[in-house]
Order: sequence, then C-alpha cells, then structure tokens
Amino acid sequence: MVDVTTQTSWPMMIGGKEAEAARTYPLRLPYDGTEFASVYEGDLSDLDRAIGAAVRAARIMRTLSNAERSDLLLKTLDLLRRDADTLAKTLACETGKPLREARLEVDRAQQTLLLSAIAARELSGEAIPVDAVPAGRGRMAMSVREPLGVIGAITPFNVPLNLALHKVGPALAGGNAVVHKPSELTPLNALHLAKLFAEAGLPAGAYNVVTGDGPTIGRAMVADPRIQMITFTGSRAVGLEIRASAALKRVTLELGGNSPVLIEPDADIQLAADRCVPGAFSNSGQVCISIQRIFVHEKVATEFIERFRAATDHLVIGHPLEESTEVSSLISEDEARRVEEWIEDASAKGARRLTGGTRRRATIAPTILEELPASARMSCQEVFGPVVAVNRYRDTEDAITRANDTPYGLQSAVFTRDLSKAFEIARKLETGGVIINDIPGFRADNMPYGGMKESGLGREGPRYAIEEMTETKLICWR
Repeated sequence: MVDVTTQTSWPMMIGGKEAEAARTYPLRLPYDGTEFASVYEGDLSDLDRAIGAAVRAARIMRTLSNAERSDLLLKTLDLLRRDADTLAKTLACETGKPLREARLEVDRAQQTLLLSAIAARELSGEAIPVDAVPAGRGRMAMSVREPLGVIGAITPFNVPLNLALHKVGPALAGGNAVVHKPSELTPLNALHLAKLFAEAGLPAGAYNVVTGDGPTIGRAMVADPRIQMITFTGSRAVGLEIRASAALKRVTLELGGNSPVLIEPDADIQLAADRCVPGAFSNSGQVCISIQRIFVHEKVATEFIERFRAATDHLVIGHPLEESTEVSSLISEDEARRVEEWIEDASAKGARRLTGGTRRRATIAPTILEELPASARMSCQEVFGPVVAVNRYRDTEDAITRANDTPYGLQSAVFTRDLSKAFEIARKLETGGVIINDIPGFRADNMPYGGMKESGLGREGPRYAIEEMTETKLICWR
C-alpha cells in the first residue's frame, strides 16, 4: 500500500461533520493498480442531507460581511499551505500525475483561494443614474450583489484540487453554500479541503462533499429545486445533459477542448518546441487545454519537428511519486486503451507516427503524429491523452480554417514575432482564449477562463465566477 497519509478510510463531509455510509469502494494508484485508500460511497439520502445542510448554512453565509467571508478563505489558505505536502502526495496517488505536477497544482490552488478571498472583499454593486431619463428625476438608485443560495459543484478527475477551488472559493466568497460532487476517481483532496474549511471556522453545512456514483448523484443535484446553480467541469455529453435538464437553474459549463497551435515562419522555433512539450504531455495530456493539434508553416516545419521530437523523447516516464518522473499514467487502464485506439485510428487513416504510442498498463508513451487527416477522430474531438498531431501548412488563412474545424473552442495559441499578425490571427481563432507566444495550456488563475461553441458556457477565474454565482438586486428611492 502506498504510504501517503495516515488516513486510509475517508468519510464524506456533510453539515460540517464526517459522514459514513453502508459501503466503501477502493482507490487505486492508476500507475500500477496499488490500493491506497477507501472512500465511503454516498447515495441519494446522503445527498438529500447535504442539500438540507447547505440550505440552512446559506442563510448564515448571506449574513456574513465581505470581510468575514474573505477572512474565512484566508484562514483556510493558511491551513492549505500547512498541509501542502500531504495534498500533493495525495494528488499524485489519486490522479497518477507526477509529484512535481501535483505540487504545482497545490501551489495554484493556494493562488485560487487567495484570489477568491480578494474577490470577496471587492464584491460590489454600482450607482445607477436613473435621473438620466425624465422619469428618474428626484430619484436615486444602486445595485447590490446577493448570493444565489446553494451552488452544486461537479468536478472532474484531472485537476481535482484547483478546479474544485475555482468553484468552491468564489461560491463561498459570494455568500453561498456548496454541495460538491467530486469525481469518484479522485475525491480525497475535496474531502481534505472540506476538513480545512471546517477547521477554519466555516459555518457547518456551507461546504459539503458527497462521494459516490457520479451519474446518479449528479442528475439528482441538477433536478433538486433547492440548488440554485450547477457549475460543472467535465465531458461535453454530460454537460449537454445538464444544460437540457437544468430548467431555470443558472449553469456554468466547461466541457473540454481540442486545442490548436499555429507556428508562423517568423516564430522562435526553439521556444515553440520547448513549450509545446509540456503543453501536449503534462498530466499525460489529461488537460482540457492540452495541445492536440499543431499547425506549423512548411518553411520551419522540419526544424520544429526535429526539436519537438527530440525533447519529447527525453521525457522521463515512471512512477508518479518518483522525483525524476515527468510523465506517468492516465487515470485508468481503460482510458489508456481508448487513447491507444485513437492513435491506431489516426494511423489507419494516414497519419504517420513519429514517436511514442506504446502502452504499458495505464501509461501511454508521449505520442507525436504527423499529417493527421481531417477524418481521424482526434482531428476534431478531444483525445484527453498524451497525443499531439503536427500538420504543415503554406497559407495562414488555411491553417486558421483548419484550426477552427472542430466543435470545441476553449483555448488556442499562435507563435510569431509579428505582433500585428498575432492579433489578426487571435481575432480569427474561434476560442475563448488565445495565447500569443506560449501554449494554450497557459492559465493564470485570475484570468477569465471558458470556451466558445461546445466548450461550454460562462467564465471561471474568481472575479468572474463570483459574478456568475451572485445576482444583481436594484434598490431605488425617491
């Protein structure tokens, strides 16, 4: 058994207290299948209790001042810093990501919590000049931001701590209560986080974590009228189901991507190659803004490919808890098999495999394909694995058209030294974010993050998420 933490059996957190259930299920290290913990499997009765606790806590949360909510988040931040090493090791075991990447996630989680605390203090309305119209003469008006009530948060397996805080932090900052359903594959950091909030003095029931079967609990959350908003990160199929079932609930959805990169002939090729390696293969490609397609101008394609392939072949593959490991496993052997099938599909349709593609249990060696045809599955869908395709182009407008030829539109990137050209391309790329001279996977946790087309609705980043999680009330007097 992996010695990550002294706690091997993890109850849910409901109403500020640990909650057990009739059954548990095991958690296994994705890299080699080692069992390292067990989690109680909640059901609909546990969800009902969690929502009830959140309803009661929401009445308290809305009475707290901006400063009081901010201080609670800052106290939790101190506790998160204290437990950073344990959280990182737990992340590595839950997700299979290398320990160095797990530490980076814990560092980013601290920033997200800090930014949420700042957003709580800055939450405000505005003065409305109603006397700008004749009927407003002699009157004054203002708007205030008020919490929605109970927020239902559903988070994925790939970045289980920081993505949770991108939902929980702004929700609490805005005076709401939260019922959180983490992925059944990676629930431990959410459960640890709930303990930290309780230790910091968050009102009981303001943050509840229910573990168990995702579809069952998730659908019940969407259907429950006591939940005012659903914030979801996950697959397009589930997101569309949530959108169709949510009725008048407010919804934010982050549904993945198929991130393209354009490399112009005047680009810094060494910079592009160096950055595209982590951009494609961090967390074994299990990142919504992982690079999936690279379009490189034919004048510099050979040089870029040689540099990119050489750097890829030097990546160290190994156990996630080894300090030297740069690439480890996917979340499960089933997912690795699926990615392997996508690689075979691309090869069968004419793509050339330049490196990688081999599988050992849940680990896929970082894979570079060349000249991926539009008919291949990964050309327009999300592979969510350590696979990237490099295609040559001659005309920039053609490359932009090919980059946009996908139902997704989360983030994209362009490498060029010509700033005017960079902004012209950025305006034409159909994505929620465009990164110039860096990878689509760049995300500062305070920036507005979200997609166009079928990549989702709404924006994350604490200052932007808190607007989604509160509503405007007008107060007018004469």
